[in-house]
Amino acid sequence: MCTATNYTAKDHYFGRNLDLEFSYHESVTITPRNYEFPFRQVDDLTTHHAIIGMTTVSDGYPLYYDATNEKGLSMAGLNFPGNADYKPETPGKNNVTPFEFIPWILGQFETVAQAREALDEMVLVDIPFSPEFPLSPLHWIISDREESITVESVKDGLRVYDNPVNLLTNNPTFDIQLFNLNNYVSMSTTEPENHFSKELHFDTYSRGLGAVGLPGDLSSMSRFVKAAFTAMNSVSGETESEAISQFFHILGSVEQQRGCVALGDKYEITIYSSCCNTDKGVYYYKTYENSQVTAIDMHRIDLDSDALATYPLVTGQQILEQN
Repeated sequence: MCTATNYTAKDHYFGRNLDLEFSYHESVTITPRNYEFPFRQVDDLTTHHAIIGMTTVSDGYPLYYDATNEKGLSMAGLNFPGNADYKPETPGKNNVTPFEFIPWILGQFETVAQAREALDEMVLVDIPFSPEFPLSPLHWIISDREESITVESVKDGLRVYDNPVNLLTNNPTFDIQLFNLNNYVSMSTTEPENHFSKELHFDTYSRGLGAVGLPGDLSSMSRFVKAAFTAMNSVSGETESEAISQFFHILGSVEQQRGCVALGDKYEITIYSSCCNTDKGVYYYKTYENSQVTAIDMHRIDLDSDALATYPLVTGQQILEQN
């Protein structure tokens, strides 16, 4: 399971936790403008916006998990089992496969508004990348500095939701997740007021009592509530260091620790957490074993190239020995 969000301090930031029980040997990949994206049913993109994000690269093709383009538009796909439903090819529509969805959107568009308009003519079709990489059941968050949307291909068609919390986790469907926030309207960052009874006096025995009842478990619905509360009340300074630190703390509020979610003989963990400065095109990440922040700047390569630039993750713990 996973959590994706975005956050604005002075600059705008977008990122996610990838929570799984295994790794696909992820790497940060920059796709420059002249790398040709071959698509299965729609026209290939021979030139496009440059893209940076997390991928598995197979046969020279970047399979993006989350990414940002050079214009600041960002997108991430999150697990959506039991609800995702991909369609047969539909005449007269742009038939895009789920593994092509991120580059198809980020390669062409600069804003959520442009992406939303394109979705009216698009169908997510049931065509896998390869036998080794079958389609994953996903839904997506698309964000820019101004707004976010959620995209879900379900049995009754493609659903596009305004996303006022700028956040996505997994099941259930986004409309239910958003409605569930009504149950937490009394949550507060300040000390609670006594609405229980005028006949009783209550001691404010601890800081943080305004958030009593905020979920702390690792289920997707609970993570949605916890991350939304954390992100929407989060306060950061304007420096890059302060902002990325705050962003990773937001994701850290819902990270998965090894041993807490058992899947047979394996455990789901937060394999990586990412934070991209969408204004500057700098992609930051941490991994489960490496809590040091690593940065990759898309503008430090030739963005008019036609060759992928791929950076394997630094996964071993980096420790500063101070004496």
